Amino acid sequence: MKKQIANAKDIFYRIASILALTFILSSCASSPVAPINQTTKEAITLEFPSVNPTVAETSKLTPTAPRTPPALPALFQSRFLNPLDTPRAYLQDVCKYLKNKWNPLNAEPGTVVMILMLRGIYRGMVESVDGVDTNDLRKIVDQLKRQGFEAINTKQFLAFMERNVKIPPRSVLIIQDGRHQRENFDKDFRVYWNDWGWPVVNGWPSQPDTSEALWQENIDLEREGFVDHQAQGVMIGTSLSNDSSKAVIARELAGSLTAFADRFGKTPIAFIWPSGGFGQRPVEAARQLGYQLGFTSNSRGPVMYNWTPLADEFDPQRPSYIPEGAIKDPLMTLPRYWPRQALNAIDGVRATGNEARAYAEANKAAELEYYDIVCKPTYGPMPQ
Repeated sequence: MKKQIANAKDIFYRIASILALTFILSSCASSPVAPINQTTKEAITLEFPSVNPTVAETSKLTPTAPRTPPALPALFQSRFLNPLDTPRAYLQDVCKYLKNKWNPLNAEPGTVVMILMLRGIYRGMVESVDGVDTNDLRKIVDQLKRQGFEAINTKQFLAFMERNVKIPPRSVLIIQDGRHQRENFDKDFRVYWNDWGWPVVNGWPSQPDTSEALWQENIDLEREGFVDHQAQGVMIGTSLSNDSSKAVIARELAGSLTAFADRFGKTPIAFIWPSGGFGQRPVEAARQLGYQLGFTSNSRGPVMYNWTPLADEFDPQRPSYIPEGAIKDPLMTLPRYWPRQALNAIDGVRATGNEARAYAEANKAAELEYYDIVCKPTYGPMPQ
């Protein structure tokens, strides 16, 4: 009996509590809500914590696994090169290379430079194997223009090769070796300068017996911007090699710097190797003296940003070509086209640029992903 009474009381109190709570809730719904002070707010928070299940579950997840950078593509290979001539990359900093390559303000991938080597230009019979007559020279230049090439100077070329600074997608660097009078440049190149703004580079030997008149003519051409003089030693015909003495190497390299400073008021950035001769010791000496480019007489192909064809061994079919691969300094052993080869090579140079551009685009996503994972933390985001 007592147990039944206790149960009845318990039920009564529960019903009373529910009715009281209902009354309180209905009063709150019909009356303005009073401000909750900080103490009350904290009490409510502690008593009835609000938990977002999604956040709670997410906080228990393990950290995201590090991204694995993709493998970078192999260096582009051109089907137009001799099998013994293979392209070499010369930049050690991969991240810097990729940032310069894909920066939209820089030269587009596949930008190619054809380096043309000229010596004697004749209006009649060609008197040397390395010469060219004016008609053939005109054909070469006209064909270059028709296929979309534009001439650049040495400073533009260096900026492109080192940092991929924008130049025309198809560029040509025209270099004529040796001392020449104004008449030579006016007759053979002036029309291209006047009509198209094409400069010509001159490999200038600072021979001690050079007349004041010849110096002054070339100084005027240099100041005009038409002729870009670069160093080609001091004594005409001196071919440098690993067998050259320190005195001869210093005379040719340092002597050019002195003469250029005194006469042209400039420091040459390129050394056109006299008679095509070079070697490990001359190249290292040139670098120590501040030269940044060197041009051989080897016709191996065109060049692109971080892409220069070189050879590691002698070729019996081309015995005059000195292997430059072992020197491991592509920018100081750059190839040039002889005029007798240039006309037939223009199509291949243009096609090389086109194929290199397609190869770059095919690998763009992988290179940008690599940059984003490996390079971005240090080098910043890729410019847009």
